[in-house]
Amino acid sequence: MPVDRLLPGREYEDLLALATELARDELKPLAAEYEEAERFPREQFRLLGKSGLLGLPYSERWGGGEVPYEVYLQVLEEIAAAWMSVGVGLSVHTMSCYALAHHGTDEQRDRWLPDMLEGQLLGAYALSESHAGSDAAALSTRARLDGDQYVVNGTKAWITHGGEADFYTTMVRTGESEISCLLVDGHTPGLSAAPPERKMGLTGSTTAQMIFADARVDADRLIGPAGAGMRIALSSLDSGRLGIAACAVGLAQAALDEAVAYAKGRTQFGKPIIDFQGLEFLLADMAAAVDSARATYLDAARRRDRGMPFGRQASVAKLIATDAAMKVTTDAVQVLGGAGYTRDFPVERYMREAKVPQIFEGTNQIQRMVIARHLKRT
Repeated sequence: MPVDRLLPGREYEDLLALATELARDELKPLAAEYEEAERFPREQFRLLGKSGLLGLPYSERWGGGEVPYEVYLQVLEEIAAAWMSVGVGLSVHTMSCYALAHHGTDEQRDRWLPDMLEGQLLGAYALSESHAGSDAAALSTRARLDGDQYVVNGTKAWITHGGEADFYTTMVRTGESEISCLLVDGHTPGLSAAPPERKMGLTGSTTAQMIFADARVDADRLIGPAGAGMRIALSSLDSGRLGIAACAVGLAQAALDEAVAYAKGRTQFGKPIIDFQGLEFLLADMAAAVDSARATYLDAARRRDRGMPFGRQASVAKLIATDAAMKVTTDAVQVLGGAGYTRDFPVERYMREAKVPQIFEGTNQIQRMVIARHLKRT
């Protein structure tokens, strides 16, 4: 992609080059086929693991790359530009590892984290429920302690990798006013997946309800102290929102690249359509939106890397980047005209894929509420 990358050190250039090569050669050629067939790209996630890209922001002690979040997000953008379902899946997996990596004990991390970061175990994040989406604190999935196990009952909704994941970072109610975090094995008896949701985009990424029916989870899978679940969840979401912002920028960049290439090659009235001012200005606005959105996630990531508060900036990045992706992909279809409305070109798929990032990891209306709350506290 014709983008000048902003890396904090030359030592990360080889990493980004690896991601670019893998995205170009191994992911992009398969994307349309897998999305058309609604086929889950499990082998591609294994490839990311073998390439060292599944645990980039986590400690080398447990198999991670220990790279700055700023670098991880630029790698994620590159992956998403080639194949949005894989980019989103990588972001979700990274967020699913967050609770264990940051709130687990060393014993828990030694036991599970290496396989997560090296691609042996693929993760899912189970917070939302059908009646507890934006209002996550209203969740009703319950876990009752019975000896050395929790007995879990309830249904989680809109779970990316639902039915495909090997572990589910799951928020459950362990008391009337107590929410806790459990690391649930995907093969736990009593845990099952409902039929996948039928979606307009990201069809290669399985999304399903996860049903807990007297599912028994060992008590040593409690991450953090009992009652810390909501704090862990909200902290995870701050970082996860940056992942979605980076994915959205990658998708928008892919749409812009496709639109520019088409406009250069398409001739009308004896000259390429990119030479017409109407198209020039439209493409310029698309490029400005992509560059501006990228700047927001990089700013938030740099604050995170320095240990500074970044929650407001994460919400700004998620809001700006996903709205930009929706606008840029829509405009890309317009640039291609009738061709853009066909499946002969990828921009119609990009447009369909751009909608859901405005919804998950907190709708963009919720992001505005989060930003406003931060402003009220200043």
